Amino acid sequence: QVQLVESGGGLVQAGGSLRPSCAASGLFFGINDMGWYRQASGKQRELVAVITSDGRTNYEDSVKGRFTISRDNAKNTVYLQMNSLKPEDTAVYYCNADVWVVTTKSLSGLWGQGTQVTVSS
Repeated sequence: QVQLVESGGGLVQAGGSLRPSCAASGLFFGINDMGWYRQASGKQRELVAVITSDGRTNYEDSVKGRFTISRDNAKNTVYLQMNSLKPEDTAVYYCNADVWVVTTKSLSGLWGQGTQVTVSS
């Protein structure tokens, strides 16, 4: 069974930084795109940032210049460096990855369990 395990959320004051991470484990051939989404209370889940297997990135407009997505392919891990955090960044952050799963021999979109990020004003 392949799973994504997140860590690194928390409570921080406005202007602070956090760096959640998400690691894939289990039997898989490889990972294509990896990304971070967030869902604030009462709102729909939205894409925050995505990174391809060769390192190309794309960001939601409100986080450009403040957040940086990166990945370590040797560790099957994706990171989200979040700087200059604002109260409106408060949400549950979910990682997502397109994984080539050994048992199904297919590409599966997997989600992490979510990590809470709270930014106080």
